[in-house]
Amino acid sequence: MATLILNASEILTLAGPDGPRAGKDRGGLGLLRDGAVLIEKGRIVAAGPKAVVLTDPLAKGANMLSAEGRVLMPGFVDAHTHPVFVAPRLEDFESRLAGKSYAEIAERGGGILSTVNGVRGAKEADLAAGLRMRALDFVSSGTTTIEAKSGYGLDLDNELKLLRVMRTVSSRGPLEIVPTFLGAHAVPPEYKGRKDEFVERICETMIPRVASEKLAVFVDLFCEKGYFDLADLQRIAIAGAKAGLKLKVHAEQLSRMGSLDAALKLGAVTADHLDCVTEDDLPALAISKTVACLVPGSNYFLGKPYPPARRLLDSGAAVALATDFNPGTCPCFDMRMIVSIACTQMKMSPAEALVSATINGAHALGLGATHGSLEAGKVADIACFDASDHRELAYWFGAPRTRWVMKRGEIVWKAP
Repeated sequence: MATLILNASEILTLAGPDGPRAGKDRGGLGLLRDGAVLIEKGRIVAAGPKAVVLTDPLAKGANMLSAEGRVLMPGFVDAHTHPVFVAPRLEDFESRLAGKSYAEIAERGGGILSTVNGVRGAKEADLAAGLRMRALDFVSSGTTTIEAKSGYGLDLDNELKLLRVMRTVSSRGPLEIVPTFLGAHAVPPEYKGRKDEFVERICETMIPRVASEKLAVFVDLFCEKGYFDLADLQRIAIAGAKAGLKLKVHAEQLSRMGSLDAALKLGAVTADHLDCVTEDDLPALAISKTVACLVPGSNYFLGKPYPPARRLLDSGAAVALATDFNPGTCPCFDMRMIVSIACTQMKMSPAEALVSATINGAHALGLGATHGSLEAGKVADIACFDASDHRELAYWFGAPRTRWVMKRGEIVWKAP
C-alpha cells in the first residue's frame, strides 16, 4: 500500500539538474511549504504541491503520515567515513591537547597504526557488532546512506575482513553502506621502509581480490607526505580502474603536493579534505566532474584551519559535506553538526550546506540518480526533523533533533 506524507512545514525536495549542484544551483532546495510526498514499494511516486500530489490515483487509498508541522527532507548522504574499528584513540586525543602534532603521535605508535593493531586482533563478528551500533547512531541523526572506508587492516586478510563486515551490516539495514577499499591508508609496520613493495602488493594482489569478491565500489588512498605520493596515486588509480573500481583521493589535507591536480586528471569521483588547496587549483576543479568532499568535523576536532568552502563554491566547484567519522580525528556521526560547522566556520549558507549534505553527497557516491533528493523514481529515504524552518537545522547544534527516519519507504527510527 502507498504512503502519503502531509502537513510538513517545509519539504526540501532538492529537485533540480541531474548532476552535482554547483554555480547557480548550489543552494537550490526545491522548497515546498504546502507539499506532499507519495511513496509506494520503497520509491517516491510524487513529491510536489499537495493539490497536485493528491490527484495521483495512488493517493486515494494511501496510508496517511503526518509530519506534524516539521521539516521533511532527504536523508543525509555521508560520503566519507571510517566506521569499522575497535576503540577510540583517547591517548592520541590527550597527546594533541598537550601539543603533539599528527606526525609526532604517529611516530610514537599512535594514529592510524594504533587502530590497525586493534582491528588485526579483532574477530569479524565483534567488528560487525560495533558497526551495527554505530549504524544506528548514523540513522538516528538522519543519515540514511554512508560511504565507508577500510584502511585499518593494511594486509589482505584484514582489509577483506573490514569490507565483509560492511557488506554484512549493510545487507541487514537500516543503514545503506557504500564500501571503499583504502588499503593505502598508511604503510604497515611489516613494510616499514619498503613502501613501494607495499603499493605493489596493493595493486597486484589486494585490489584484484577485493574486486573479484565485489567488496568495494571505490579505491582510495591517503596521498600525503610521509604516506603515499603522486606516483603511488597513479599506480593505484590504474590498478583500481583495471579492476572496475572508481577513484577517490584523500587530497591536499596536511600539505599541498599536487594531489588534487593528479586526481582530476585521473577522473576521480571525489577529492576529499582539500584543506591546503590554493586559488591556482580552483579553475580546473570547477570545470571537472570531480566533487570536492569537505570534512570540516575533522578540522574542528583537530583545531586546524578549515578548507576554503566559500572560495570553492564561488569558483563553481561542486561541494559535498561529510563527517569523516573515525576513531582518531573525527568522532562525529551527526551530519547536522557538520552542516552547522560548515555554516558558522566556512560561511556556507544553510541551503548550500544542505545541498552538499544530501544530493551532492549522493553524487559523491555515484548515487545521484537514485538518492539524495525527493523526486519521482528515487528511493524513499526521508528524514523528519523537529524544526519548522530548514535554517534551524544549522542553527540549533549539539543534539540531532530527529523526529523519524524512513529508509526505502519504511520508518526505521523514531524519536522516543
